[in-house]
Parts: sequence; C-alpha cells; structure tokens
Amino acid sequence: MIYKDVINELNKFANKKKAEQLARFFKTGKGEYGEGDIFLGIVVPEQRLVAKQYRELPFKETQKLLNSKFHEHRLTALLILTYKFIKADEAMQEEIVKLYLSNTKRINNWDLIDLSSVEILGEYILKHPEYKKVLFKFSKSESLWERRISIISTFMLIRNRQFDDSLKIAETLLLDKEDLIQKAVGWMLREIGKRDLGVEEEFLEKYHRQMPRTMLRYAIEKFSPEKRQYYMTR
Repeated sequence: MIYKDVINELNKFANKKKAEQLARFFKTGKGEYGEGDIFLGIVVPEQRLVAKQYRELPFKETQKLLNSKFHEHRLTALLILTYKFIKADEAMQEEIVKLYLSNTKRINNWDLIDLSSVEILGEYILKHPEYKKVLFKFSKSESLWERRISIISTFMLIRNRQFDDSLKIAETLLLDKEDLIQKAVGWMLREIGKRDLGVEEEFLEKYHRQMPRTMLRYAIEKFSPEKRQYYMTR
C-alpha cells in the first residue's frame, strides 16, 4: 500500500468543472488566503471513501500525500490520520499527533483544519492536557492556519464541557484581523453557548464592544432577534 495507490483511486473522482468551482470557493486567487492552492475537483464524501479504504497507509506514505500540491491529496492524508487515530494505541496516537504538528504548513486551508484538528489534536489533549501549551503557542503564531488550529481544536474540549481553554484562546484572538479567525472564534463561542449560555454571555458582556462584528455575529447567531440587537447595538 503506497501513496500512489491513493492518488490513483482519487483520480477516479476528479472533475475539472468542480475543480474550478472549488478554487474560487477556497479563495485561491492572488492575495487571497488560499493563493496558489490547486484542486482536482473531488468532494469530501468521495475523499472519505478513499481514506477509509487506505486507513492503513504507512506514515511515510501518508507524509508523501501531505507533501502534495493538490488540496485533495492533503485532505485525504489528514482524513486517513483521523481514521487511523480512532483505533490507534497510545504510542501510535502520539506518533500521529507529532506528524500532525510537524505538518502545519501543509494544513493550509480552513477545511483541512476543521476536518482534522478536533479529531486528532482535540481528542489527544483530552487525555494529555499538557499538550494544551501547543494550542496557546499556536494562538500567538504569525500563521493564520496555526491560529485557526488553536481555537478549532478546542471544540473537543467544549464538547466535554471544558470551556476555560477555549475562552482563554478567544481572548488572545479577540482582535485578530483575519476573517477566518473571527468566524472560528465566534463559532466556538456559539458552541459554548449551546452547552452553557451563561458562560458565553459572561464572555460577551465583557468583550462584545471590542469584538470584530464578524466574530460577534457568529457568536450570537442562535440568539433571539431581541438579544442579537442588544449585543450589536449596545
């Protein structure tokens, strides 16, 4: 089982017209966040099928996929790692996390992060809280993608009603100028509110006047019209 087997399987789903659509959707133009990324036109469900088929792909071969210039090759590699992680023992899980952390430059679009960081980093941090320091380091990174990893990975903690680290990272990212970070922070605040509205509102009462409007709108998306108006105008 080698990485070229995965590529050959993925090529069966390639679609030129879809590739053009995805390139526009993921902002690959000059000066945009996904500048230079190349798509084959393969949708996520198809990549999941291939990833499940090749979940036993060796790490060395998975790294070759991560090195690819094609977006779908990198995402499929990450999906393989998420499926591998589920059934891995402690030693292998640690190896997967280390591989993940050594490849953040290749995890360079929001979907790559959102479909892998929670299931790998977030899950691992539940059992190994000492790794939280990685997220706090990433939250101060110059890399947009590492900053997004820092907040999105805490979704697993939120699911387990552990909110403190998400809130601390949200504070760090509060004035971030990148739209993709503002949306991610607002999303995580909204997820906290689904589980404990009081915790979210306590944070909003303290910071809503400072927040970028995009972040605030995402955070209050599920509030009543009256409460949304309160936070947007106060």
